[in-house]
This record gives sequence, C-alpha cells and structure tokens, in this order.
Amino acid sequence: MNAGDELTPLRKEPVTKKQLVMYAGASGDYNLIHTDDETARSVGLEGVIAHGMLSMGFLGQYAAAVAGPAAVKRLRVRFAGMVKPGDEITCRGTVAAVEGGRVRLELWAENQDGQKVTTGEAEVEIG
Repeated sequence: MNAGDELTPLRKEPVTKKQLVMYAGASGDYNLIHTDDETARSVGLEGVIAHGMLSMGFLGQYAAAVAGPAAVKRLRVRFAGMVKPGDEITCRGTVAAVEGGRVRLELWAENQDGQKVTTGEAEVEIG
C-alpha cells in the first residue's frame, strides 16, 4: 500500500428494517423511531431511520476486510448522515499515510446517492 492509493470499494445490499432492529438492540438503542414506522412518522419522519449505527458497523467490517491478515490497531468512525431501509451502502477509502509498519486509512460509507453517511479512519499494523 502506498499513500494516495484508492481502496477497492465494498458494496452492501440494501439496508433492511430487520438489520436496523438488530443493530439497535446490539447497541442498546431502544428509541422507537429507529425500529417502529408508526413512531417515526409521529415525529415527522417518513419511516424508520438509524443514526449511522448500521453504516458505522459496515465501516468496521470494511476496515477489517482491507486489513486482511494485518491487525486494525485503531478505528474511529463518525456519524455523517441518515441511513434508512432500502439504502444501498458502499464503503470506500484511501491510503492516507504509510509510516514504518503502520498504514493510516481514510474511510467513508456512502448511500446510493453518493452522500456520505459515515466517515472514519483506521490505523493498520502491517509489519
């Protein structure tokens, strides 16, 4: 890996309500606007949403896939936008820096409209 290299994108299938419910439970987020369409609509949303938790999970999977047998030493992710059922998520990234046996990756997940829904960075130990 060299600084400036683009990473191979990873496309995830459209997000399902079942996935959102599963991630909400795993994260301890019991806010019904994330799992119940009627509750979401009652507060002015068109339906169930997730505040980036699903795309943050996908970005973690992406970092691990990019690292391969190397170890991900640090991963930071930040919410950037909503994810809702039906969204297709693509994880992308670049090599930001190579320093000795460590590589710093800039990562992001975007929806089918090209909007970033989660951003992050990972540090991978390669040697």
